[in-house]
Amino acid sequence: QVQVVESGGGLVQPGGSLRLSCTASVISSRLAAVAWYRQAPGKQRELVATIFGSGRTNYADSAKARFSISRDNTKNTVYLQLNNLKPEDTAVYYCDVQLGANYWGQGTQVTVSS
Repeated sequence: QVQVVESGGGLVQPGGSLRLSCTASVISSRLAAVAWYRQAPGKQRELVATIFGSGRTNYADSAKARFSISRDNTKNTVYLQLNNLKPEDTAVYYCDVQLGANYWGQGTQVTVSS
């Protein structure tokens, strides 16, 4: 079983930044894709960004201008940089490691509020 651990969430004021981390032992595999999702209260989980083993990235339209996904295979970690955060970015952010199956973490809470 692959263990996925997210971290880096917290309370931040509008306009602030956070860097989320997702760590799993298989992330360094070139076959592994890693996606970040988020789920706000009362809403469905939505895809934010994906990074593939090749380094190619995809973003939701809402994330393109302000968020950045990257990976450090030496640390088995994928990062999601969140910039210029808005109250509507408040959600639990989940990491999905895709390697033959989907492996999910427990999520990390991001709250944007003044």
